[in-house]
Amino acid sequence: MLFNHGDIVMRILSKRQLKELVLYSPQHVARLEKAGQFPLRVQLGPNRVGWVEEEVLNWLQKRLDGREEPKRHS
Repeated sequence: MLFNHGDIVMRILSKRQLKELVLYSPQHVARLEKAGQFPLRVQLGPNRVGWVEEEVLNWLQKRLDGREEPKRHS
C-alpha cells in the first residue's frame, strides 16, 4: 500500500510483507514493539495494521551495521 502526501511517498507493509522481510513471527514482532525495540505498527482500520517500510528498513540497516566481521583463523 502506497501513500502519497505531496513529495513524500510512503509504503505500508502488511503482516505478510513484514514477515517476509524480517523473518519474525507476528508474536515476536509484537513483543519487540512492546519493548520499544521495533518500529510501531500503524492502525489503518478496525482490523488492519501495517508498518512504515522505511522505518522497518532503517531498523534492519542498524542490525546490518552492527554486525561484526567474521574472525579469521590463522
